[in-house]
Amino acid sequence: MRVVIAEDNVLLSSGLELLLGRAGFEVDAVAGDADEFLAAVRRHRPDVTIVDVRLPPTFRDEGIRAALQARREHPGLPVLVLSQYVEQQYASELLTTSGGGLGYLLKDRVSRVDEFVEALGRVAAGGTAMDPEVIAQLVQRAGDPIAALTAREREVLGLMAQGLGNTAIGERLVITDNAVHKHIGNIFAKLGLAVTDSGHRRVLAVLAHLNAAGR
Repeated sequence: MRVVIAEDNVLLSSGLELLLGRAGFEVDAVAGDADEFLAAVRRHRPDVTIVDVRLPPTFRDEGIRAALQARREHPGLPVLVLSQYVEQQYASELLTTSGGGLGYLLKDRVSRVDEFVEALGRVAAGGTAMDPEVIAQLVQRAGDPIAALTAREREVLGLMAQGLGNTAIGERLVITDNAVHKHIGNIFAKLGLAVTDSGHRRVLAVLAHLNAAGR
């Protein structure tokens, strides 16, 4: 699986390259700024990309803007965004893009190699990988729509947003598939969402709702 990385921190980019190589990924290019990243995506057409939110020259939003541009040019391009902090505006912008293959992880997550590799693979396959801290802040920001959820339903919602399916949620919380299905039905009913979508579309529907509710 081929990867293009956009990260200006040499130590982190080198670490990512080494980590991914050992995990069986092929790093086609490591870009230090947005223009270089876009050029690399156009040239290599990677299976998945890893993008830092903040890149030179201003270190504000060049990375996320480049990621959004890359998805416009290459619809469905899987993008895993890395950030030092939870930046809700950028997470929200990412969630408004169509299609799957989206992730937003905090850089601390990279140190958890197995989790990071699994998340990258899920994004590459068209799924979703959202950091629990990102989810927690979006949920907190949403306010009233979340107030109706029980503590267990909030747990299920958080795991859904990380991209876990019903079986994985049940295993994580040590509850049956039927219980998970019931909780998810209650969540969608309380948030006013249709239950017909599945997989990453279900995750994105929930997160988009939370984002809109928190504005």
